Amino acid sequence: MRGMGNMQNMMKQMQKMQKKMAEAQEELGEKEIEGTAGGGMVTVIVSGHKQVLDVKINEEVVDPEDIDMLQDLVLAATNDALKKADELTNSTMGQFTKGMNLPGMF
Repeated sequence: MRGMGNMQNMMKQMQKMQKKMAEAQEELGEKEIEGTAGGGMVTVIVSGHKQVLDVKINEEVVDPEDIDMLQDLVLAATNDALKKADELTNSTMGQFTKGMNLPGMF
């Protein structure tokens, strides 16, 4: 019956880890990550769950003759913010999968 005790212990450990993972995931959603482009002319803020929360555009960069540049800056700032959100997610959630071989987990 010794194996059953080990199994129960392992299940308790998994439940603890699941709870901590859920808490970490919730905390990620509360984080605000900023991406910028054009030397700060465009700023995009996303949550740790990769939802765009805010877009700030410096009026100096708004040129009706060059909408393409503005669109490129918004795109670059958004991609910068999302990349940072991915990095934060990987570093936060990666602590739970260290040493485990779980492809595609995070």
